[in-house]
Amino acid sequence: MGEYRPGPPQLRPGRALAHTTGASGSGSPHRSDSRPPQTPRGARPSGPFGRPGTTPPVPGRPTFFFLLGLPALLFALITWQVVADGPLLRADERVSRALVHPDRFSGGLSHLGDVQAGVPVLAAVLVYVAVRHRRAGTDRWWLPSAAAALLMALVPALIIPLKELTARPGTPVMPPGTGYFPSGHTATAAVAYGGAALLLLPWLRSTAARRACVITWAVLVLAVSFGLVRRGYHWPLDVVASWCLCAVLLASLWLFLGRRTTA
Repeated sequence: MGEYRPGPPQLRPGRALAHTTGASGSGSPHRSDSRPPQTPRGARPSGPFGRPGTTPPVPGRPTFFFLLGLPALLFALITWQVVADGPLLRADERVSRALVHPDRFSGGLSHLGDVQAGVPVLAAVLVYVAVRHRRAGTDRWWLPSAAAALLMALVPALIIPLKELTARPGTPVMPPGTGYFPSGHTATAAVAYGGAALLLLPWLRSTAARRACVITWAVLVLAVSFGLVRRGYHWPLDVVASWCLCAVLLASLWLFLGRRTTA
């Protein structure tokens, strides 16, 4: 039994060499054997960007897959079914027949996806956020707003060629013609209201306010989607495909804004 001595422990002769670099083949000045340190950070080296274990934390491979890869794969699958007139279209037509019931209310909901409705909302948020960043002295204060504006400009640049490529006809309640896939109104609503929400979130102080912002965006997009399908302006798959495409666009914006915040 060792006796109790107040004060810091004293080094004993013959023990100092155990804590020098290279003692017992450890190669570490902190351990006297070859075992790895017990701290989680010491046993887990940081990885390159995009992999778990990076400090500061960034989205890992699973996050990137669910945010970008999965929606892109679903969009590719739906587009392939539309072009190839696959069996998924038969189910889509059945769902449409069950849901279509043209009325004034559903028509009004669909108009929330008009460019005249969504773009002014986004433009107002772009100006507000740019002013807030400039007053806060943020470096390149204009960049977040410019990124969201560019994303909005990408919507017609992507949607119009896809409509030409797929040439999908409309529902039976629509006049003869093609170019209904994917839904441009859904994409406009998703990116305009979603981009505005992503820009506003960092400036909302309370959790309740941030939650209300995201819920408002989701409700607006769902209202537009429901109105388009209920009124018969689009097939359900037209709307779902736009969700997938816009999920990739908005996830890209979210990752860009997050990277800028932690830079």
